[in-house]
Amino acid sequence: MDGATKVGFCPTGIMKIKTTIVRFGMKIVLFVGLALVGVSLSGQTATLKVLLLQEDSSSVDGGIVLLEGEDKLDAQQPGNMFKAKGIPYGAYSLIAFAFGKELYKTSIVIDKPVITLTIILNEISSEVNAVEVQYERERTFGITRLKGVEGTAIYEAKKTEVVVLKDLTANLSTNNPRQIYSKVTGLNIWESDMAGLQLGIGGRGLSPNRTSNFNTRQNGYDISADALGYPESYYTPPAEALERIEVVRGAASLQYGTQFGGMLNFVMKSGPVDKKLEVSTRQTFGSYGYFGSYNSAGGTVGKVSYYAFFQHKKAEGWRENSGFYSNTAYAKVAWQQNSKITHTFEVTTMGYLARQPGGLTDANFAENPRESFRERNWFAIRWNLFAWQMDYKLSENTTFNWRTFGLLAERKSLGNLERINVADFGENRTLIAGKFNNIGQEGRLLKHYKTGKKQHTGVFGYRAYYGQTTTQQGEASNGVGPDFTFLNPGNLENSDYTFPNFNGAVFIENIFNLSEKTSITPGIRFEYINTKSEGYYKQRVYDAAGNLIVDRKLQDVRGRVRSFFIGGVGVKHIPTKRVELYANFSQNYRAINFSDLRVINPNFIVDTAIQDEKGFTADLGIRGGRTGWYTYEITAFYILYRGRIGQLLRADIPPLYIDYRYRTNVADAQNVGIEMMCEADILKLFTLSAQRKNSLNLFTNLAFVDARYINTEDNTIKGNSVEMVPQVMLRTGINYRRGKRVSVSAQYSYTGEHFSDATNATLTSTAVEGLIKSYSVVDISCSVYYRKYSLDLSCNNLFNSYYFTRRAESYPGPGIIPADGRTIFITLGAVLGK
Repeated sequence: MDGATKVGFCPTGIMKIKTTIVRFGMKIVLFVGLALVGVSLSGQTATLKVLLLQEDSSSVDGGIVLLEGEDKLDAQQPGNMFKAKGIPYGAYSLIAFAFGKELYKTSIVIDKPVITLTIILNEISSEVNAVEVQYERERTFGITRLKGVEGTAIYEAKKTEVVVLKDLTANLSTNNPRQIYSKVTGLNIWESDMAGLQLGIGGRGLSPNRTSNFNTRQNGYDISADALGYPESYYTPPAEALERIEVVRGAASLQYGTQFGGMLNFVMKSGPVDKKLEVSTRQTFGSYGYFGSYNSAGGTVGKVSYYAFFQHKKAEGWRENSGFYSNTAYAKVAWQQNSKITHTFEVTTMGYLARQPGGLTDANFAENPRESFRERNWFAIRWNLFAWQMDYKLSENTTFNWRTFGLLAERKSLGNLERINVADFGENRTLIAGKFNNIGQEGRLLKHYKTGKKQHTGVFGYRAYYGQTTTQQGEASNGVGPDFTFLNPGNLENSDYTFPNFNGAVFIENIFNLSEKTSITPGIRFEYINTKSEGYYKQRVYDAAGNLIVDRKLQDVRGRVRSFFIGGVGVKHIPTKRVELYANFSQNYRAINFSDLRVINPNFIVDTAIQDEKGFTADLGIRGGRTGWYTYEITAFYILYRGRIGQLLRADIPPLYIDYRYRTNVADAQNVGIEMMCEADILKLFTLSAQRKNSLNLFTNLAFVDARYINTEDNTIKGNSVEMVPQVMLRTGINYRRGKRVSVSAQYSYTGEHFSDATNATLTSTAVEGLIKSYSVVDISCSVYYRKYSLDLSCNNLFNSYYFTRRAESYPGPGIIPADGRTIFITLGAVLGK
């Protein structure tokens, strides 16, 4: 059945409504997208000329002209004439000012090919104690793009998306990923807990498992367990503390590392520069005992700015045997040593304990998705991050960034790993404990330079990274509580490993501007990877009665050294002021994870000869927009994997021949798709007025992905769909804003059906493999602001759909992990400062 699987009350009318919404959303995205592209490509444009004069008709020195939605007009022309080309017909606000002159502001209508204005700037006629000029940033749609050069990084001709948190009307307390990432194209989202403790997103057909296919960063430095050997992100920065989230797709591999998914960077808030102290507090109350408290303080004193926060969250949970509490703290201090050098120091600590209700079989889920058959499963995290960054402006055209960062962290999972269709008889539980200690250093030198009259930009960087991960697996107590203690710490029943590794890399990338409208950006990266594993595992054999008859300890020492080059190139062309065409190609490489080397799990077996993944990504896209009016982007992409790591369903081990997953290099695979996101302020488009204080924004985010296994002689998977790849993903919604006081949003999300393993099994007794049915969810949120106070209301999963996004092979399963039903939240906030 298409749509969410509904337990209990599920009227046919609701299903018809959902099907109608999906079809309507697809029509909307095609109509709005083509319309916006048509506006940009074929709409009439004009040239605007502005002459600035003083009262005596002489020239104005140092004048500035701003056109709403266009930033500044071109640099001052001969005769003090300012000029801008390619401006679409419509209504605009124009601002002109200069030192010692009164601010000039007017509304203009562009309705003919050439518009010429003469503006007289008057002298400031009255004495005042102080003059303050504010140019307010126009509110974005909550999504924007990175510039070609940001800081010491190059993003020219790349697919980039930036989520602007303060422009969203969403449930930030729980890090709701459906709302926060609603306008980031092609994302499959796993939902495992009601508080967003762990983020699980995968783009363009890549697995969402703990966001492991992205190079995940905070303020530019790594935050995952081990960027190469164990790139899973157990820590997710609180959305309430974020300024923006930057997403760069596969072409980011040249500057940030070799992941196929690209780079995900969480940019934290900073203290205000105009206040010595600003205090913010947000208190959230929600369904099932949810409580979240976020409190921050920041400001600037002299050459030092600071920002710090503490967040506490807890809840009983939507399912039986669930519940959690978490604490996160962060502090940042930026010291401007002089006009050229700035130092930034950061520390982050996070810890949480979660009770995990385990997975369900398909029959269990159909009967009651809120029930649980595991009451003794627990998960605990402790994450500590440290970072020191220095920005050094060597000259007007040369900037150097140097960063050193480290991680001290651990994860512990405790419980019954046996498949969910086997009862828990209260035997000793399995404890898997991992510790992650790593340190890294990166440096970047960005240089602007000229050849003839053309301006170019190059960046050179290096990376040195050392990490040591330890993983232990053995038996723990047969109790119910979170007792994370091994029964035999000196002789573990399963395995005990240390994984030291070193990664060194250098890269160079350069923007060559061939003309004012066209650029080409080639790049190359050299990688050196040295990974080792040292430890032992035990081979244990039981007879039919469950008696241990073989207990053998096997020492295991391995090492792998790789060094290679990857390259890429991007091309950008700007045919008109509001249209940009881009294309890029980048090689990718993904090292095997430590968990691929040795984890004892009755639900899957790892191929001892498993190899790294290789391949490339390519994009071809068009994008454009007008700030505050509309924005759009359409991208076609192609990803090729050679030796893609996946899982096969097998049953070939005597004497029981029970189904299990076999993790190996399944085959080559290709992911082909089209992504599209468009949004428009309907009120502005219909009235052609830039002066409206109210807005009505409609957005649609649609992705079609076809991912298939190719080049394989295994007929059981040849031509099969790649696991975890929905063919259709749709998110569409509407947001109404009334000035700065009220904002209301409604969002519909649809994810098509997909498989959980390479054999495309639809149903198994263990529920670890099988079809993940299509599902749809509706979320609504409202925010009200009054002076320094705010009130947020949110209802997630409005229609209480019963669905699931994943089938887990291990914790928090095994089996089906149901997503939460309807939940309601209310947040009271205040910002005070001086």
